[in-house]
Amino acid sequence: MQAVEALLADASAGVSGVLVIKGDPGMGKSALLEYAVQTASAAYVLRGTGVETEVELPFAALHLLLRPALDRLGTLPAPQTAALRGAFGLAPMGQADKFLVGLATLSLLAELAEDRPLLVVVDDAQWVDEASAAALLFAARRLQSEGIAVLIAARDEPSFPTNGLPELRLGELGREDAESLLSAELPSELRESVLAEAGGNPLALVELSKAADQGELDIAGPLPLTDRLQAAFAGQLDRLPEPTRRILAVAAAEDSGSLSIVLTAAPTLGIPADALEPAELTGLVKVTGGVIRFRHPLLRSAAYQMISSSQRRLIHHALAGAVSGDRRAWHLALAATGPDDQVADALEESAERAGARLGYAAMATAYERSAQLSEDQRQIARRLVAAATAASEAGQFARAVALSDRAERLTGDPAMLARLARVRSAAAFSEGSSRHSARILIDGAALVAEIDPESAANMLMTASRDIWPTGDAPFTTEAASALDRLGLPADDPRPDLARGLADIYVRNLESGFPLVSDFLRRPPPEDVESQLAVSAHPVFVAGRLDLAVSLSTGLAAQCRAEGRIRLLPAVLDYLAYSQLLAGRHRDARTSAEEGLRLAYDTGDQHPATSLLAWLAAVEGDEQRCRPLAEEGLRLALRHQLPVAGLLSTWALAMLDLTQGRDQAALDRLLARPRGSSHFATRVVVDEVEAAVRLGTPECVRESLALFERWTALSGEAWALALVARCHGILHDSEEDFLRALDWHKLAPQPYEQARTQLAYGEWLRRRRRKAEARPHLRAANEAFDRLGARPWADRAAAELRASGEATPTRRRADPGSVLTAQELQVVRLAATGATNRDIAAHLLLSPRTIGQHLYKAFPKLGISSRTELARLELDRL
Repeated sequence: MQAVEALLADASAGVSGVLVIKGDPGMGKSALLEYAVQTASAAYVLRGTGVETEVELPFAALHLLLRPALDRLGTLPAPQTAALRGAFGLAPMGQADKFLVGLATLSLLAELAEDRPLLVVVDDAQWVDEASAAALLFAARRLQSEGIAVLIAARDEPSFPTNGLPELRLGELGREDAESLLSAELPSELRESVLAEAGGNPLALVELSKAADQGELDIAGPLPLTDRLQAAFAGQLDRLPEPTRRILAVAAAEDSGSLSIVLTAAPTLGIPADALEPAELTGLVKVTGGVIRFRHPLLRSAAYQMISSSQRRLIHHALAGAVSGDRRAWHLALAATGPDDQVADALEESAERAGARLGYAAMATAYERSAQLSEDQRQIARRLVAAATAASEAGQFARAVALSDRAERLTGDPAMLARLARVRSAAAFSEGSSRHSARILIDGAALVAEIDPESAANMLMTASRDIWPTGDAPFTTEAASALDRLGLPADDPRPDLARGLADIYVRNLESGFPLVSDFLRRPPPEDVESQLAVSAHPVFVAGRLDLAVSLSTGLAAQCRAEGRIRLLPAVLDYLAYSQLLAGRHRDARTSAEEGLRLAYDTGDQHPATSLLAWLAAVEGDEQRCRPLAEEGLRLALRHQLPVAGLLSTWALAMLDLTQGRDQAALDRLLARPRGSSHFATRVVVDEVEAAVRLGTPECVRESLALFERWTALSGEAWALALVARCHGILHDSEEDFLRALDWHKLAPQPYEQARTQLAYGEWLRRRRRKAEARPHLRAANEAFDRLGARPWADRAAAELRASGEATPTRRRADPGSVLTAQELQVVRLAATGATNRDIAAHLLLSPRTIGQHLYKAFPKLGISSRTELARLELDRL
């Protein structure tokens, strides 16, 4: 109870939190929720319960939870209102994803908590439908300063996906507490047996002792505890009149608990209207607000299981006549004794409705059951393919593969097999096998190359993109060759793009670069998915950093505006990397950290740890750098993506450089995965510096030659500056240093420009041209200091002292440097005039949390109001 009381106290103080209560049936989870409701007398309370038969109805549980607050929908931003209305079937769903529904849930909860604390309790969460669970958990993970307490109770099986949320596991009662729950009338000779069988389970202690006392339960058998409890409840049901048992079975079969539905179905089964009364009088059920509630879920199970299967089918058929839509389809399916094309068609319609509302798990189940009720083999195969595709969309990859296996045995249709290939490819990729994923896509594309070249092209482009970080050149070439053979229209850029990327991959730069450059001159596609799938990768391969920044910035804005939250972590990764290479380190950290938080909240993986490791290395923070880099390397190893581990390798090498471990840095860089894109060539500059400092320049000449070829073809000013710096270091060439500084003026990158100024200043000082060295060293020191690159700033300061200038006073920290990444985002958006609600929608948080961030940020910035933000140089924060 202490954990619950602490959660409620925090909510009263304006701090939000969530607690998941886990335990077996009967351990007291529901009682603890009830205690919280009674304790939080001053709070607004929302209550929801997972319902087993509604687990396939998308957003059913969320609708039940939020129904009392739907009159507040109009207070939310329009996209969020539309998302919730679509999720609840009140309007078309549009293009929103399920995480926008989660954001809308967060906003609605925050709206309710504006005037007083809010308590949200969800019982039997193991029966919450997948779409509701995703939305609810997204909202719970993004709670901060709203004054909301969320309590979720769930059994261990079936599981409820609460990874990373605080958990309270209810253990068994001690002997003294257990004995206090036993029936006073229980004979002494049975007490020890009941105590042993109950295992400290409160409900079992009460119900088993009652049953044993009344001679209704044999406690000597090997039944699991849940079955024993169900048997105990069955004994209580046996004492009821036969019509009462039958109407309870009807109520158990209609899990919504609607009294009107039960009473509508009852007459068709010959059950009188007053049959429920004995169950109410004995306390087995309670009717409130037109809803029948069983005293315990196991009592409902007992009522349903104690009748025969033929009786259950009759009940479901009767209930089908009392309901409509999805519920009718499912009751008819449960009443079916064999194939029934009409019911199968109804379930297919239900599946499509579920998909339209983003309920892909429910869609998969409906299609699978529809297939089971189909007679025609082609229909069975088609519906199993649809079920597999929906399961893949829901992230249920093992289930998707199993459904694919069943479908594949029933069809030889190339189009269906190609769809199954996409399902298997997604499953393989999720398991960390990019090579296997690409192989499946290439083979699948061959199946439809003649009948559907467009689908084949999309599959091959996905394979080409996914192959790149594996380091597997033959696969890249194979995918490009297959695209060439499709005979796509002459103006389709994809074959040339794939061939260009394949050529660059195998270092045939002179033929590959023009093809990629021609593609990048085309206007990008309008939709986010196409830009991510086709445009983002070649932009980085070609090193077009200006285009990379503008493309990724636009993609992030588009994702936020359209509510494409599922795609936002990947987009933020692109944006962070663009900002990093453009020398905007603080922006890169902000984007990377937001992407990481969002990936965690959506249950996704994210590679930004490597980028954050590199920034930590530049700042000389070894304790932070190593674990981040090692996590990035583990991710690359787990997914068999050696090229993806390059940034982590570079981060560790950079850390070695900043700590004076030149040999270790060079060894790491020489052992890195080789390649000829921007990703692989950018590190050559540090490779050259380490090699020259060690007196072994010959070991990097091949890498530098490749970088020079790449730079000549790209024509990028930033790359020309770095090549010139390399030559200045290698050949002691003042002309090259000056040329590098000139190129930097055309493509400002504060960090790299400062590195060039430092290298040139060191070169001048070694030649006793101290007066000429000082301006360059001073500029480098100031730039590094501004970037927080402490080791490089210290090195520049040491060179300045050696040149005869007094040790520079460390610049007073920018006010922005004391802000957290999220505070910085909030402050910048507030300075544009955006309201707290606007900022909350942009950052996927609640308005109350935005207000709290501003409350903390203003004193750090030395201001007291939003109007004063105008005088701050926010671009430098």
